[in-house]
Amino acid sequence: MRAKTILTVLFLISLAVAVVVILRAMPTQVDANVNTPTEQILVATVPLTAGTLLRAQDVTWQTVARPAEPGEIVRPAEKARQAKPELDEEARAIVYGAAVRPAQAIAAGESIRRGSIVRPGDRDFLQVVLTPGARAIAIPVATGGASTGLLYPGDRVDVILTQNFKGEVTAITRRSVSETVVENLRVLAIDTPETKAPSGGGNFGRTVTLEVTPEQAEKINVATELGKLSLTLRSVSGPNGIVAASTAGPGQASGVKPTWAGDVSPALGGAMPEKVSPVQQPPVEVVRGSKREAVKTE
Repeated sequence: MRAKTILTVLFLISLAVAVVVILRAMPTQVDANVNTPTEQILVATVPLTAGTLLRAQDVTWQTVARPAEPGEIVRPAEKARQAKPELDEEARAIVYGAAVRPAQAIAAGESIRRGSIVRPGDRDFLQVVLTPGARAIAIPVATGGASTGLLYPGDRVDVILTQNFKGEVTAITRRSVSETVVENLRVLAIDTPETKAPSGGGNFGRTVTLEVTPEQAEKINVATELGKLSLTLRSVSGPNGIVAASTAGPGQASGVKPTWAGDVSPALGGAMPEKVSPVQQPPVEVVRGSKREAVKTE
């Protein structure tokens, strides 16, 4: 009986010691979890191959239970975002329009490091982003349409030329014309819009850098001499956002007919009265002796 009592007491003491040890260890574990550093870093939402131009839908914030590593793009602190909400988008926009460097392909969910991308304006940007054999051309784009902020690097566009013809010999319905000169060009970069036009007017538009073939570059250079250029954004199709292929050959427009002023406004046909032909007067006969002469009157 005495032995049983001793064993029971020893068991209870051992149990009490185990409970004390567990209780002491629990706060340490909780504190360790609380103190584990967490950051939100910018990662790719889809696989990004070399030369890809990054867009807003290609990146997102992801929480990681570790300190941010060198080169990673970190989301601003929550307090800073609450005080200045635009900080969040500004931090993401650092990579918009940047290109993935060669041999630096980024997998979906992988962090985007500053050393893995090259931004517009960097010395080697065009060398990285250009397709082999392609050229880059910068063109001034008039305000209006896709040039007012709808375009982003990586988009596909058509180039439209608008011309005005002057002179009395030109019919009023044919004094303005707009036509597509080249199609399905990739936007490489977009410069900041000028604040003033050369004449001192308002917003003058932007300079847009496009990827072209040598033939397309020649056509665009001629077009800039003829009139005003504007861009239209092409739609995308398919789950991967693949742009619909153009049916045109290199440097050609796919049969889009020019649009004249009279096509847009049939009322122009009646804007100027037709010229009235002068009334023809009958000739007057003059008798001089035995001779008769017909004299025309004005």
